[in-house]
Amino acid sequence: MKKNIIAMNASIMIGLGSILAAPSVYAESISDLEKQKESIQEKRSGVESNISDTEKKIDSLQDKQMTAEDQIAAIEAKITESAKKIDAKNAEITQTKKEIEALKEEIKVLKERIAKRNEVLKERALSFQETGGDVNYLEVLFGSSSFGDLVDRVGAVATIAEADRDILKQHELDKKDLEEKQKAVETKLASLEVAKAELLEIQKQQKQQKQEKDALVKKLKQQTEKHEHEKMGLEEEKANLAAQEKAIKSAISLEHQRLAELEAARKQAAAEAKKRAEQEAAQAAAQAASQAASQASESKKQSTSSGYSAKSNSSSSSSQSSSNVSQAPAPAVSSGTFTRPSAGYVSSTMGERWNKQHAGIDIAASGTVPIVAAADGVVSRSYFSSSYGNVIFVTHSIGGQQWTTVYAHLSSRQASEGAVVAKGQQIGIMGNTGHSYGQHLHFELHKGPWNYSKSNAVNPLNYIPN
Repeated sequence: MKKNIIAMNASIMIGLGSILAAPSVYAESISDLEKQKESIQEKRSGVESNISDTEKKIDSLQDKQMTAEDQIAAIEAKITESAKKIDAKNAEITQTKKEIEALKEEIKVLKERIAKRNEVLKERALSFQETGGDVNYLEVLFGSSSFGDLVDRVGAVATIAEADRDILKQHELDKKDLEEKQKAVETKLASLEVAKAELLEIQKQQKQQKQEKDALVKKLKQQTEKHEHEKMGLEEEKANLAAQEKAIKSAISLEHQRLAELEAARKQAAAEAKKRAEQEAAQAAAQAASQAASQASESKKQSTSSGYSAKSNSSSSSSQSSSNVSQAPAPAVSSGTFTRPSAGYVSSTMGERWNKQHAGIDIAASGTVPIVAAADGVVSRSYFSSSYGNVIFVTHSIGGQQWTTVYAHLSSRQASEGAVVAKGQQIGIMGNTGHSYGQHLHFELHKGPWNYSKSNAVNPLNYIPN
């Protein structure tokens, strides 16, 4: 009997031991969650530093852009000034060409005058002009009929010779004047053309400089837009990390609550076990005393067996109750770590798409399609994004590893931030919001927190049932 009591107490202690050991499991879970929270805080700090660096880059690019724009304005002013100078040179060239045309008219008149002189001089003047020789005036003198006629002829010859000299002299002066005028105008026109060419070359260089500055401003604007887009992504990542930190804190709180409930249950179980052990020990002692009394009075019982009948008392105490609450399971919920988030077919897999990385899968279906949580977790974000549309982020802690699932393009969201969701629990309806083409669910699975570069993304098809 004593051995039976010892064995029974040992069994009770083993049961208590298993109960007492349970909190350490939850303590490890809380420790893992604390580590995840610290990791998120470090990443959040890193993201804030990246945002600061990106803002500095944007400021630097904007300063360079303003400098380049100021330089462009200065170049444009120079181009305008050059254009004015070119217009002035064009006006001078036009005026000089008019002078040339007027000179051509003068040349025409002079040529007519020379032609008339040639008529007067005829062969004599032409001979004098071409050969430089003298006219044979002796024939004129010897042909006189009298002395008076000779005197007249001598006077006439002198007059003609003087006239010839005047005509030839004027002829030379006109030719020289013509040549000088023509040379001066041609020189002026050539000089203007050279000056215009120089101005055009300067203007060409200025326009080239402007094109280079325009290209620089365009490049700076593109870089600025890229960094601004990066900053927006980093700010979204920061918001998601803050939300995930909040979700982890919520999970830690739930673990503490669960631990407190477990501790209360453990104490209650221990008290009940102790009470039950005491009751069973008392019952065993009573049975032992009863058996001793029975043995002492056995002889008496034998002598009086006709008046008495042997009595045996036995007691057993065992009760077990169980209650099962029937619950209809959500469709297509698997027994693995992650379940499929919705019904439908995979319309797009993870990988390169449209020259960008598609960091998840698309599941398409028609009608009203419920979206369910792929695993137990806490909703870290539930909001409308310009790219994701209606989107829900759920943070999971599975075996000490943090996971993040993303459910995008929903027509409606049925889980708010901070909500604790169970695997297979409906959190929304499939839709076509945000940057989407046709009704589908964009589903992402990240081994760790979500970040802008989506470096933690893994292929969901390796984790959920096909």
